[in-house]
Amino acid sequence: MIRWFAAIVGYFLFRLPGAILGFLIGSFLDNLNRGSGASTVFSDFTRQKVSPADFELNLLSLCSIVIKADGQVSQRELDYVRQYFLSTYGKEKANAIFRTFNEVIKNREISPQRICTYLNQRTRYEVRLQLLHFLFGIAQADGAVSNPEIEKIKEIAGYLRVGRQDFESIKAMFIKSADNAYKILEIEKAVSDDEVKKAYRKMAKKYHPDKVITDNEAIKKGAEEKFKEVQRAYEQIQKERGI
Repeated sequence: MIRWFAAIVGYFLFRLPGAILGFLIGSFLDNLNRGSGASTVFSDFTRQKVSPADFELNLLSLCSIVIKADGQVSQRELDYVRQYFLSTYGKEKANAIFRTFNEVIKNREISPQRICTYLNQRTRYEVRLQLLHFLFGIAQADGAVSNPEIEKIKEIAGYLRVGRQDFESIKAMFIKSADNAYKILEIEKAVSDDEVKKAYRKMAKKYHPDKVITDNEAIKKGAEEKFKEVQRAYEQIQKERGI
């Protein structure tokens, strides 16, 4: 997981002004660990099973794409990721993965389609749903999810073969509207009370954290948050309908 922040740093290293680099590098480059190395999707497509290192490296790359989607690099979005890695893994590991990512990604283009193709072959559908949830969380870190960010995440969702209803359900957890509770449960507002209950049972089963088999802590956390959103949506509809 600490590879997520490294990807953002690595991506910006070749594309962003020195002020941002100074902030990032100042936090992560003292006592850089030069002993870490990685074999990743960028150079190896032969393995049938994704390792934690490969998963996190690719997810980092997707995060960097989303952060740059609206043409602005939000300090709050960077801080969100930076603080997560510092609190979860500590400075030493963050430094090590920063070095690893820079060595792997230097002079290579980040292709969301290629990354998603790799992940499709090696991760369960439930994990890919949580991945989208995490990307929306990054986009919302600055207080609002912009339309370009939504479109970029939608593009990534397409590459990940995530269905339209599932995408709209996850989006509704971040983009609030009058009927977002129904969107989260993937039903229309006109459905019967029995259909609401059936939809809740289906979504609760679908998004239960136990279905997400991964060692990635952020993905696990996202599964728990999404499950709670499904519960809140159902409770809101119950309250509105008096059921």
